[in-house]
Amino acid sequence: MERKLFLKQGFAALGMTFIAPLANSCKKNDIAADETTGGSDTGSGSDTCTVAPTETEGPFPTKNPSAYERKDITDGRSGYKLTVNITVGQVSKSCAALAGAIVDIWHCDAEGNYSEYGGTQMQSTNYSSVHFLRGRQTTDSNGLVTFTTIFPGWYQGRATHIHVHIYNASGTSLKVTQIAFPEGSGSALLAVNGYSKGMSGYTYNASDNIFSDDKDGVEMSTVTGDKTNGFSLAIQLNVP
Repeated sequence: MERKLFLKQGFAALGMTFIAPLANSCKKNDIAADETTGGSDTGSGSDTCTVAPTETEGPFPTKNPSAYERKDITDGRSGYKLTVNITVGQVSKSCAALAGAIVDIWHCDAEGNYSEYGGTQMQSTNYSSVHFLRGRQTTDSNGLVTFTTIFPGWYQGRATHIHVHIYNASGTSLKVTQIAFPEGSGSALLAVNGYSKGMSGYTYNASDNIFSDDKDGVEMSTVTGDKTNGFSLAIQLNVP
């Protein structure tokens, strides 16, 4: 679904059935990427100086991101610990680290639900009054932000993912994108195994509307660790 159409119709469609609107509202917008990842990717990521693909914020963007400037975004949600390390580079400066950039992230909990939304057919559980798994940090001199969270779950129509919105120090939007997780033998995704939901009906990266064309792995993270000690995710996301 094109971004303009999503903005006009996405939230008006909350009364529709769960599967169709959720899957469709998370499709690529009209700013296309030129990259793909396969289902057996182990998370090597991209070594090229490439701007991260632009993706949709919806359907569950943070309503007031400036209010959640914090490193630990867990807010009591249960799940395996995940440390998220995002480095922001600037393509116009040969992907040198961008200090002072504002980075927002948000993702679903172990059951596939988002805070700040719910009570509709799109998400039946009502979490509209809470703000878990959402946060903001400012990049250091190395262009790095670090968040403490839990390994995301999944919901129908999407692979496991994290949303990211990057702004410059003045608050001007530079990039809205998403982070993919490696799949296949030995991956953290396989170890977590969808929490209590399992992986039956899971949408893998190769079939995901956002990640299926990420040929160079620009949105693919590297994830290490285990369920006992927690996992660590690393990725560099480049802005223009």
